[in-house]
Amino acid sequence: MHFARSSGILLHPTSLPSPWGIGDLGPAAYQFVDFLAAAGQSLWQVLPLGPTGYGDSPYQCFSAFAGNPLLVSPDQIVQRGLLSYDEVVEAASGHQLDVNQVNYGEVMNFKLPLLRRSYERMREGVAPEVSAAFAEFRQANAGWLDDYALFMALKEAHGGQSWSTWEPGLRARRPAALAAARHEHAAAIELQQFLQFLFFQQWLPLKAYANERHIRIIGDAPIFVAYDSADVWANPDLFFLDNEGKPTVVAGVPPDYFSKTGQLWGNPLYRWERMGQDGYAWWVARLRAAFTQVDILRLDHFRGFAAYWEVPADESTAINGRWVKGPGAAFFARLQRVFGSLPIIAEDLGLITPDVHALRDQFDLPGMIVLQFAFGGKADNLYLPHNHARNYVAYSGTHDNNTTLGWFQELSEVEREHVRGYLGRDGNDIAWDLMRAAMMSVADMAIIPFQDVLRLDSPARMNIPGHSGGNWAWRFPSDALNEGLAGGIHFFTGLYDRLPAALKPEPDAGDLEYDPV
Repeated sequence: MHFARSSGILLHPTSLPSPWGIGDLGPAAYQFVDFLAAAGQSLWQVLPLGPTGYGDSPYQCFSAFAGNPLLVSPDQIVQRGLLSYDEVVEAASGHQLDVNQVNYGEVMNFKLPLLRRSYERMREGVAPEVSAAFAEFRQANAGWLDDYALFMALKEAHGGQSWSTWEPGLRARRPAALAAARHEHAAAIELQQFLQFLFFQQWLPLKAYANERHIRIIGDAPIFVAYDSADVWANPDLFFLDNEGKPTVVAGVPPDYFSKTGQLWGNPLYRWERMGQDGYAWWVARLRAAFTQVDILRLDHFRGFAAYWEVPADESTAINGRWVKGPGAAFFARLQRVFGSLPIIAEDLGLITPDVHALRDQFDLPGMIVLQFAFGGKADNLYLPHNHARNYVAYSGTHDNNTTLGWFQELSEVEREHVRGYLGRDGNDIAWDLMRAAMMSVADMAIIPFQDVLRLDSPARMNIPGHSGGNWAWRFPSDALNEGLAGGIHFFTGLYDRLPAALKPEPDAGDLEYDPV
């Protein structure tokens, strides 16, 4: 579907300021929404919101349906009467909670016991209205919540080990083993359900607050799910697994801009033919859940729906893979029958072939343009602004790119001169130069990473693909949101006709017609 001309900012909630070691869904999230509104923005793009595992990557979650408990705001739990503020401060004092970077280990050691304490308070009847709402939540979300909560409880009972190492009865989900586990771990299961309750009790009101201010949330759905996830454990027949439950082939991409040996993601691959036999029911359920959490969904690695890179599971790099045909139009036709128009952005970056463009265009899905990929080549580069088309989203960069300032600093002088010459700018404010270029593009939507808005260099980078450590940790300082910054963004947004309709000025009477006399 085509979207209205608009613009927004890319920022994951973990990057928000807070005194608790990680950005969360509390006061700073609402302040950020207010900042977006003051800046005339109508889009807030986030990364996947699920519970993260090893490496802290939001693209390797324990569930495609669940939310990340680390995003739960202690401040809001205090407001619900399940904790006191003094308890939170005392708990935080025993941990090194950095205001500039997320130390995930410290955050987990601080926050998870605190969340457990709030669960115990609920069980004690401290806030009866919370207990009633929790019961409703469990019933409404049982379709995914029960398997997820059992998976997480069993994972904790096994010291965090992958489900492939559990006892054969649990690995194979034999009914007697599952029934025994539900009985033995009943309290741990309910705790996991309660953590999800807290997340959605905080996220959905935040989304509503943004929507009331004419701001839509763009979410992110990785095409593949993590092997060590409730999704794979609960649905092994939908993936290429051997008799021991281990992947036989895994996902990746061939050598590209980011890596000479490709990227070996390691995610198990779908049995698309089997999924199609029940009308892609798992995917329909996944997207139905996603569209309650966000307004627009970015489908990561869209090209995998046309064809994906299959790598034998015993390979150490992604070089020795092969292209395998994906589900194609049949998949999106099914989604269209279920959801009607599809509020989906196709992440079509990387090695793209004509069949990918044809699939995207058949369902009228906007693609992505990244301005950092535009320079250093020929004038026919599709990412150069004079080659843009309307049904796209223009980005200065993404979470996988360096910040624009860091990118520019790493270019050769010849490449920098190309950028300066094309933009007609001296490059002294390159982050905002690229923001201006994205804003003036004919692309329907423009998205700017908040690091570029703040004119930050490489240390503020969110992720380096192929590097397992040091990613996903950046946070912005609490004094970054100010009226002057919002005003500058608002100026460009209005100049290039991207303000929300509710904020656009009414035309003067003299503007309604042209009289040459």
